[in-house]
Amino acid sequence: MKKFLFIVLITVAYTSVSAQNIQTHYDFGNDRQMLTTTIEMFKTDDYGSTFFFVDFNYGGKVANVDGVSLSYLEIARDLKFWDNPFTIHAEYNSGMFRTSNFSAPINSAYLFGGGYTFSNSDFSKTLTLHAMYKYIENKEQNNSFQLTAVWGLHFLNGKVSFTGFSDFWKEENVVFDESGAPTNAEYVFLTEPQLWYNFNDHLSAGTEVEVSSNFGGHKGVMVNPTLAMRWTF
Repeated sequence: MKKFLFIVLITVAYTSVSAQNIQTHYDFGNDRQMLTTTIEMFKTDDYGSTFFFVDFNYGGKVANVDGVSLSYLEIARDLKFWDNPFTIHAEYNSGMFRTSNFSAPINSAYLFGGGYTFSNSDFSKTLTLHAMYKYIENKEQNNSFQLTAVWGLHFLNGKVSFTGFSDFWKEENVVFDESGAPTNAEYVFLTEPQLWYNFNDHLSAGTEVEVSSNFGGHKGVMVNPTLAMRWTF
């Protein structure tokens, strides 16, 4: 539930653009059944753009707690001192989760690399690729990498938007199969395509499908669909 503004606006990083939105999702995943809110902000300036989002999960079947069960932050800066599609990208990720039995931080991660954006003339079709070095705190092997793709497709005079991102990175984790047996995993994949119908410039309704592998302590592939509303300020 993230990166919508980055998808739409990274291609116009040299214009004066500032926008924010808030999304509310109901997650139908087998172990989820919870609400998530996402707050996003994107702002450009003379030297690039700044983007951040904050996710809050509320309860959930597995967490079995009242109130916020997960909070997660990503903040990114793209620097650009030239007139071409390349950017210098820096990013920070961190968070916290809790269940009825315990709470733990999500390891802070520091990313640095480069990006390149493809787009058509009216920016209704965009694709941004990032390749980054990734340092994850408190990991036996701190040094890692991450590859990210972010896309946006807008149809019917902007009434319908198909947006999303895919992340692939290296991170050694212990994951659990359906029986609860632990095993080691070395790579993580996460993608979150979103489909929106835009009633006007502010209100949208849609869906997101989170597809992941070895993510969130789950071994193998996991699919979690949502229904969502979004308000863009």
